[in-house]
Amino acid sequence: MLNRTLVAVFLRGGADGLALVPADGDADYQRARPRLAQSRGTGTILDERFSLATELAALAPLWHAGQLAVVHDVASGDDTRSHFYAQPLLERGGERAAGGWIARFALARGTHGLSALAFGTAIPESLRGAASVSAVRELDDLDPGPRVTALGQRLAALYDTDPWLGAPAADTRSALERLRGLRRADYRPERGAEYGSDGFSIELAQAAQLIKLGVDLPAVCIDLHGWDSHVAQDQFLAPLMRILAGGLAAFALDLGPALERVSIVVYTEFGRRVGENSALGTDHGHGFVSFVIGGGVRGGVHGTWSGLGATSLLGPGDLPGTVDYRRVLAPVVERHGVDARRVFPDFDGEPIPL
Repeated sequence: MLNRTLVAVFLRGGADGLALVPADGDADYQRARPRLAQSRGTGTILDERFSLATELAALAPLWHAGQLAVVHDVASGDDTRSHFYAQPLLERGGERAAGGWIARFALARGTHGLSALAFGTAIPESLRGAASVSAVRELDDLDPGPRVTALGQRLAALYDTDPWLGAPAADTRSALERLRGLRRADYRPERGAEYGSDGFSIELAQAAQLIKLGVDLPAVCIDLHGWDSHVAQDQFLAPLMRILAGGLAAFALDLGPALERVSIVVYTEFGRRVGENSALGTDHGHGFVSFVIGGGVRGGVHGTWSGLGATSLLGPGDLPGTVDYRRVLAPVVERHGVDARRVFPDFDGEPIPL
C-alpha cells in the first residue's frame, strides 16, 4: 500500500464555527449577530442551512469536487471554556487517554522511519508518546548532515542480513538518503499551486514536499494561531480565514494525485457563543466546526444540527456540541488502516461516515 499521511491542522484560540461556516439560512443566526452575520448568498452555499464564509472562497473547488466534508457543532467533553484545559484534553483524545491521539495513531500505523512531524518549536500534546517525532521550523533542520548520514549507513549495513532488523535498517538508510540535502528553497510547487508567504502556507508547502518525495510519514501537525476573537472579530478573522483557505487550497492542488493518500483534518479546542458581544466579537463557547479534506472523503455537510433557537443552545448561548469530535476523527484514522479503538480507547460512539 502506498504511504498515507494524516495532516492535522489545529486552529488554536477557539475558532468561531459560525464565522467559518455561517448558518446564514437560519433566521436565528441573523438575529443573534445583527452586525457580524454574513448575508445569504455572499459565500459558497453548502445546503439550505450553511454557506462557507466569503473568506474561504478558495475552498470552493474542493467542495464542488466532493473532497471537502464539513461537520458543524462538534465538541469535546470540556465544559470549562478554558484554552489551557480544552486544548490538551482534545489533543489527548479523551479524559482517561495517555499521551496524544496522533501519537497513538502513528504507533498503530507503524513506520520504520520518522513517525510524525510537527512544524514549530515544540512537540504538541497530540504527539506525546510517539516513538520517533520531530518538531522543526523548516525542512532544512531534517538534513542529518554527511557525518550522521555516513554513520547511519554503516550501522544499517551491519543489519542488512538480519531476519528481524534487515528491513527496518534498509528503510532507515533510505529515509536518510531522501532527507539528505532537502532544502525548502529548492522546492517548486506543481499544477500552478501558489502558496502564500505566511508561515502556515510555508509549512504546508514543506509538508507537500515531503509527501511527494515518498517519505513514509504517518502524521504531520500544523498549528494556525490567533482565533481568540473577543474584540472586532471581522477585522482579524478575515485575514486568518483567507490564510487558512489559501494554504489548504494550494496544498491540495500541489499534491495532485497524491491527495488520494492524504487526509487533512481541521479542528479547534472549542467554538464561540452564538450571539455577538458588545465589542463586535464573540466569547468562548462550546460547539465548533471541523473540516476533513482529501482522498476517500465523502464530501458534504455531516452531523446533527439542532438549530440556533434558544431552546437548542447550551448554557450562556453556545452551540451544544451534538457531535463528539472523535466521531469525526475515527473514520479518518480507520481510512489509514488503524482501528479507531486503539487511538481513542475510551470512545464507544459511532463514527460519522465521512
